Amino acid sequence: MLNRNKFLDNTGNALVNSPERADDGLEEELDSYTRAAVTRIRFDTIIKPAIISFIALVISFFIDVASVPILGEVTFDLARSLFPGWQPPVETFEPYSFWWLPVAVYGLFIFISFMAYNRLKLEIIRTPATETIDRVIESSTSVIDSISTALPLIGAAILLVSIKLGEEVFLGLSVPFEIKALIILAIGKLFQPVLDQLGVDFQNVVNHVKDIRDKYFSRIQIESSKSLIKQFNQSSLGGGSAVSLQDAEKYKAIVNESARLSEIIHKNFTAVSAMMEKVNSVQQISSDKIQQLNTLANSISQASSSLSDERTLVGLKHLEAIVKK
Repeated sequence: MLNRNKFLDNTGNALVNSPERADDGLEEELDSYTRAAVTRIRFDTIIKPAIISFIALVISFFIDVASVPILGEVTFDLARSLFPGWQPPVETFEPYSFWWLPVAVYGLFIFISFMAYNRLKLEIIRTPATETIDRVIESSTSVIDSISTALPLIGAAILLVSIKLGEEVFLGLSVPFEIKALIILAIGKLFQPVLDQLGVDFQNVVNHVKDIRDKYFSRIQIESSKSLIKQFNQSSLGGGSAVSLQDAEKYKAIVNESARLSEIIHKNFTAVSAMMEKVNSVQQISSDKIQQLNTLANSISQASSSLSDERTLVGLKHLEAIVKK
C-alpha cells in the first residue's frame, strides 16, 4: 500500500505522498478520510448562497397592502415619498395581513436544506457516490420548487373564486395572499443555490475518494514493475550466472503479460466499484442492472481464466528461474 495523508484539507492536496510502502488498510483509511472530510462540512456554508434569497425575504416586508409589525403601513409610506401629495383611498375594511407567510415558508426552506445536509452526511459516509448526491439534491430542490410554485397557483384560484364573493374578500384576502405567494415563488427560485452549494461541498469529498483509488492502483503497477526490474538487475549483477538472450526475451514477454493482466484487474475493480456505487444508490435493481452485473461477472471470469493459461504459467516459471539465478 502507499503512504497517504490521513486527512485532506479543503485545498485538495494529494492524499498520496512519494511512492513509499505502507502496510495495508486502503479502504479503512479512505473511510476514515471520508468521515473526517464530511465532518468538516458545516451547515453554515449555506450563508453566502442564501444571502440573495434573504434579501428577497426582507423586500417582502415592503410589498404589502396591509400593516406590517414595526414598519406599519410601509407600502403607503413609500407611495407618499415617491408621489408627494398622494393620499391613500378610503377603505371601510382592513386587508388581512400575510407578512408572516414568506417568513414561515423561508424557515421551511431552511429546514428542508438542513434535512438534505444531514442525509448527505449519512449517505456519503456510507456510500461515497455522485449518484447519491444528485438524488438527494434533486429531491430537495423538487420539494422547494413545488412549494414555491404551488402557492401562486392556489392564490390565483382563490383570486378567481373571490371575484364573486365581493370586494371585501377580493381586496382584503385574495390580493394580499397572491402578492405574498408571488414573492415566495421568487424566494424559492433564489434559494436553489443553497442546495447547489451543499452538493458541491459533498461532491468534492467523493471526487477525492475516487482520485486516491485511481492513484493508488497506478502507483501499485509502477512499483511492481520497478521491483521486478530491481530484482532482475540484482540477479544479473550479484554474482549469479549470466542471463541469456532467450531468458531476457522470456522476461520481457512475462512483464508484458503481467502489465496486461494488471490492466485487466484494474479495469475490473473500477467497474465493480462503479457498479456497487450505482447499486447502493438506487432503491430497486432493474433487469437492466442485473444484465450489467452478469456482463461484469463474465468479464471477471475471463480475467481469472487468463491467469490459469498455460503460457502464463510457463512464463511465470521462467521468471522464477531467472530470479533464482
